[in-house]
Amino acid sequence: MKAYKVPMSYNEIDAAGLQAVLDSYKDDSHQKIIAGFEERIIMLSGAPQAVALNSGTAALHLALRLLNIGPGDTVLVSTFTYVASVSPILYCGATPVFIDAERETWNMDPELLEKALSELAGKGQRPKAIIVVHAYGMPARMDKIMPIAQKWEVPVIEDAAEAFGATMDQQWAGTLGAMGIYSFNNNKSITSFGGGALVTNNPQWAEKARKWSTHAREDRPHYEHLELGYNYAMSPLSAAYGLMECVTWKTKIEARRQVFEEYSAVLGDRITGQQELPGMKSSRWLSAFGLSDIKNLQQLIDNQDFEIRRVWNPMHKQGVFAGAKAYLNGTADALFEEAVCFPSGKIKAKDFQQMCRWLQKML
Repeated sequence: MKAYKVPMSYNEIDAAGLQAVLDSYKDDSHQKIIAGFEERIIMLSGAPQAVALNSGTAALHLALRLLNIGPGDTVLVSTFTYVASVSPILYCGATPVFIDAERETWNMDPELLEKALSELAGKGQRPKAIIVVHAYGMPARMDKIMPIAQKWEVPVIEDAAEAFGATMDQQWAGTLGAMGIYSFNNNKSITSFGGGALVTNNPQWAEKARKWSTHAREDRPHYEHLELGYNYAMSPLSAAYGLMECVTWKTKIEARRQVFEEYSAVLGDRITGQQELPGMKSSRWLSAFGLSDIKNLQQLIDNQDFEIRRVWNPMHKQGVFAGAKAYLNGTADALFEEAVCFPSGKIKAKDFQQMCRWLQKML
């Protein structure tokens, strides 16, 4: 991988923070540390239940299992996303059906969702779940999606891996559906340097997910396993670091929002970002923008100083999902051709100014 002067998104570990993690790891029991992180997620998000896991992907896999999804089942899912939003569907032996994005938020198009549900119902098929992705930290149109899902009696799982702290009408992304998942990977706004969480209002689901995450070990004095489980539990070291990160979560997210606003101010009508519709507040995990003029797009990506990437290549175009049905309107395909992500994490002022001057020339 290239060593960029200004990377896309990264988190620094300072000596004091690392020592605090080590002290917590030494003084408290492993389970107490993990439970403490879960309690902090509950306090911040407003979700009644939280289960700390070793990745957002693991959380999504367990969410699907909790809905008894398996071979022969269909799951509707956003096409404009990262592959980890879809792979767990295949882990369960189920079939994804992709739903395109709408232009304002770049998230699942409610009209296409309604069309998909109606057409599938006409064939005697009812999807077992809808996975709605909050891309790049921007909340999806949950005010429209949830009534549609409720009408067709299909549970919604929110993939809020990129949207910790994002809100819709002051309610956290991830807490609006039946279940939600977060990621605390090392490139996320809030990190545990590897980790994720499942949130839900169902205590039975939370209990099952926690059990399955530790190889489904029974509560016995000896090792006994009556059902299939996984090695999905979060490490106490990750939980300890996540606890520390949660102290400054709001500052970190506001800093990313500020970076987005500064790009918008400096580059003006050269770029167009995801729109915060009324009631929405994005976490702006990455500053993603459509370019008014794409003639220099490849030069932007190929430069050696500033890490600039294309946005997600839609899942309906990925070979691993070849043949999957997709309800499309052209938005995700167009975004892949014309939109990029700029460096979005902690950036030194002089580096940001240099980058913006260069972007003004290139765009």
